[in-house]
Amino acid sequence: MNAPVILDRRQMLAGSGALIVSFSLRGAHAEDQAAPGAAPRPPGSLKTSPYLDSWLRIDADGAITVFTGKAELGQGFKTAFQQIAAEELGVAFASLKVVTADTALTANEGYTSGSHSMQDSGTAIQNAAAQARALLVGEAAKRLELPAENLRTEAGAVIAPDGRRLGYGELVAADTLHVQAQPTSNLKDPAAFTVMGQPIPRVDIPAKVTGGAAYVQDMRLPGMVHARVVRPPSYGAQLTGCDTAAIQKMPGIVKVIRDGNFLAVTAVKEFQAVKAMKALAAAATWQERSRLPKQDDLVAVLTGLPSQDTTIFQRNDPSVNAAKTIEASYTRPYQSHGSIGPSCAVAQFKDGRMTVWTHTQGVYPDRAGIAQMLHMEPADVRCIHVEGSGCYGHNGADDAAADAALIARAMPDIPVRVQWMREQEHAWEPFGPAMLTRLKASLDGEGRIADWNFEVWSNTHSMRPGGAGCLLAAQHMAQPFAVPPAKPIPLPEGGGDRNAIPIYSFPNAHVVHHFIPDMPLRVSAMRSLGAYHNVFSIESFMDELAGLAGADPVAFRLKHLEDPRGREVIETAARGFGWRATQTPPQDRGYGFAFARYKNLAAYCAIASEVEVDRETGRARLVRAVAAVDSGQVVNPNGLTNQIEGAIVQSMSWTLYESVSFDDARITSIDWQTYPILRFDAVPDSIEVHIIDRPGKPFLGSGETGQGPAAASIANAIANATGKRLRHLPLTRKRIKDAIDA
Repeated sequence: MNAPVILDRRQMLAGSGALIVSFSLRGAHAEDQAAPGAAPRPPGSLKTSPYLDSWLRIDADGAITVFTGKAELGQGFKTAFQQIAAEELGVAFASLKVVTADTALTANEGYTSGSHSMQDSGTAIQNAAAQARALLVGEAAKRLELPAENLRTEAGAVIAPDGRRLGYGELVAADTLHVQAQPTSNLKDPAAFTVMGQPIPRVDIPAKVTGGAAYVQDMRLPGMVHARVVRPPSYGAQLTGCDTAAIQKMPGIVKVIRDGNFLAVTAVKEFQAVKAMKALAAAATWQERSRLPKQDDLVAVLTGLPSQDTTIFQRNDPSVNAAKTIEASYTRPYQSHGSIGPSCAVAQFKDGRMTVWTHTQGVYPDRAGIAQMLHMEPADVRCIHVEGSGCYGHNGADDAAADAALIARAMPDIPVRVQWMREQEHAWEPFGPAMLTRLKASLDGEGRIADWNFEVWSNTHSMRPGGAGCLLAAQHMAQPFAVPPAKPIPLPEGGGDRNAIPIYSFPNAHVVHHFIPDMPLRVSAMRSLGAYHNVFSIESFMDELAGLAGADPVAFRLKHLEDPRGREVIETAARGFGWRATQTPPQDRGYGFAFARYKNLAAYCAIASEVEVDRETGRARLVRAVAAVDSGQVVNPNGLTNQIEGAIVQSMSWTLYESVSFDDARITSIDWQTYPILRFDAVPDSIEVHIIDRPGKPFLGSGETGQGPAAASIANAIANATGKRLRHLPLTRKRIKDAIDA
């Protein structure tokens, strides 16, 4: 990736007729609902960035640019947003371009997380485009002296019945779209869609599959130097000495940077930086201290830490009597994001301003953290999102950005590229938190669930930046920034308690969240947060209860579910799989089923799985999976299918292979041998995704809806194949073999 053209907002405004790109910098996490009695608020992210020209720019030549504060991470939303805007504006898909998260150009939409891109940014773009179209038609009506209802839009122009046409570029004035969005829009009828709903190929894929410049790792700026950071060997280690004289004489070395425990080196060529980093690491001496808990008893570790206990759901019906009761515990280990490409960033400090190209999931929060670390004004720091090769959560991206900024400050005018090493990514990224769930439930005399008890223990699921204390570089400086106190993420979204409240209808239910502020390992957001383990636990236990009731697992779920959209998703997945209540799988194979609605407010997903188990080795392999998904109105069916397929494959890897290992001081899972992931020879033979489209319904986030159901579906299939229930993730071949032999 060669040097990009760096434009700020002022430069983008230059040129006659161009619409002003201006936006509110109000908080990106304002409440979604208007206060009682208050006027209705615009939908999606228009609530916090209400001006239409925050989202759309129309130039005098008719060129159209769409802006989003969300970061493309591989979800495919850049394509979907282009489709949405093209549809509502009545222009060709290829005639638009989309600009993603950039603190100088786009609205502050906080983090790209929680499957919010479509429902927040997509909704904002759809409504902004529809209202812009109405304004352009209104302007054309004035000029043509015709009623607006007599005009139509097509190919970037407003057309009169007599054939007269005015292009959008002719109609715009400097302030045409500098108006606040209205609460409602005259959206196009889904029956008339020609762009939305179509499987348009993703715009981000060609460069990725042809070796083109697709990622921040590919960036090369003129005069750029390469940097490597020497990380401490363990949490809390203190740098007691480092003789850098010999390193500074190595070929190509530009500078060695030390700031407290932060140690880095820059070089003209990348491999020169790698060799210097290794020499620098050998020259450094550290004082370590044992501080990590014992890994072999996760339950004791989690329950032994102080917790803040909250009852998050309670329902009581004393008229219902219990007849049979079972209980079970489930655990999830610390897990890594396992990004295929280690984190990377490029930074340049020039004329008192810092520019950082980063694959962070939140350019504005990252900017705030970097500005605080450098004691700069946020307005003097610009963060530009560039895709990274692997993410979906808080990996090392923000830390690499801080590393690059800290080094660049010491080398004014020179672009600095920081690339983490594999062992650094595995050892220092924030992991997905370990979790424990305990469930107890009773059946009544008719085989229905009479009483449900669920408890979950977990750390926080977000330590994302916003302040410098969440950045490694800031923590390691001579004047360090303290790590901020961990906080739970409030419901209804939730963190460790995300999806802990069952979607099923039970007469008696009690759900408790044990929030653990102390974090023995560095943790933060990992795709789907606590929903992955909570759904794994709930849906595994539902199968156990179905067995106790002597009921078919699918029928048992339907018996307890009232939500009609959820029922249709379950029925669609079961029908697509060929599920039958009396089915018997082939020898050494098993069938499993699971369902959830992500966060109980986003997309619905049900997955049926067929798993093969080698009884001699314990190796389990997902042979096929059939999923059904309801994510509201579908913009791009291929993109939605990609999301569900990816969720199943990623969850399969988490569920069968992945677990962070550590001793009393250090993380020991620092490569692909010590932290194995799913390999190509183990991918499913087939994955089918059945989409239930809801034209005209709101977009529902779908990027994280499949992970929990996939895990439980696989676990249930393994239990069906072996007759043994495994409750502790990952379901490794050793655990399966031990269960078979027990």
